[in-house]
Amino acid sequence: MNDDQVLTIEEAAQYLKMTEKQVYELTRTRSQERMEYPFPAFSIHSKAKRVRKSDLMTWIDVLAKQGARRVN
Repeated sequence: MNDDQVLTIEEAAQYLKMTEKQVYELTRTRSQERMEYPFPAFSIHSKAKRVRKSDLMTWIDVLAKQGARRVN
């Protein structure tokens, strides 16, 4: 699969092994404002949010590195 693939919220949730509701919560404006590393979603229109797979992979890497620093 190409990392520039655009994923639906459902596909992103499956990839992250989360529920759609959990991923939608990450995309809410309030959640985005509170997060140090906001979830990389964009809106096509008010009812269609998408995530570029390459952005999702970068986001995961940043969170994993941040988590590793906290453990050490």
